[in-house]
Amino acid sequence: MKTAVIVTTYNRPDALAAVLAGYRAQTLQTFDLLVADDGSTGATREVVEKFRQQAAFPVQHIWHEDRGFRAAAVRNRALAATTADYVIFSDGDCVPPVDFVARQNGLAERGYFVAGNRVLLSEAFTQKVLNNSLPLQNFSHADWFLAWLKRDINRWLPLLRLPGSGWRRSSPQRWEGVKTCNLAAWRDDLAHINGLDEAYAGWGLEDSDLVIRLLHAGVKHKNGRFAAPVFHLWHAENDRSSLAENQRRLDAILQSGRMRAECGLDQYA
Repeated sequence: MKTAVIVTTYNRPDALAAVLAGYRAQTLQTFDLLVADDGSTGATREVVEKFRQQAAFPVQHIWHEDRGFRAAAVRNRALAATTADYVIFSDGDCVPPVDFVARQNGLAERGYFVAGNRVLLSEAFTQKVLNNSLPLQNFSHADWFLAWLKRDINRWLPLLRLPGSGWRRSSPQRWEGVKTCNLAAWRDDLAHINGLDEAYAGWGLEDSDLVIRLLHAGVKHKNGRFAAPVFHLWHAENDRSSLAENQRRLDAILQSGRMRAECGLDQYA
């Protein structure tokens, strides 16, 4: 099974550098990494090029013009640029632990997508991490417990690793709370539903739409919690002026049963 990691970013090169350091430190190095760049300036390109020279795996920089928030479109471009069997979506402000890719691969199962979770860092701790290049990917459970006691992170329990697999399939139709900052799926399942729907304008709910259409296509939810978390660096809240219209779109897809994106992956074929 060939795996590709798609990391979405926009004009935050310091955070992206921390995320890429996490991928460089992975225990499993047999994957491709695609940086899906939603129109960043040259500073981001420099980070990616420097990383490409150091990485032990193939790295691509997928960029398009900055015309506002178009994460769905740049993820589709990245999806079209890989032939990997399995795709892990994440964001350029989400640092992976060193076993993230290995654990996501271990959870891969035909007929399922895998929804992981995230641990939120405080604003002050995020600045400390970025200013001092702290290697979050190497933190121990004791380090994270201390961070939780200091309120540097919002939760500690999700960092525990729980055994077993049957309970992970206990909510096969769940879509609420699933986010593309930690989501894995088979590429042919994503192609079958025509990828992400670029009809969603601005920030909000394009990831929920993707998951709902996967469910409509018969692909079930598998719980990746307590196995493969990511560490989410703080950022100011995104502009939510498009949220009401995006919610109307999501309500319609929930009731329609439609599985293919109106404006999706096929335009890049």
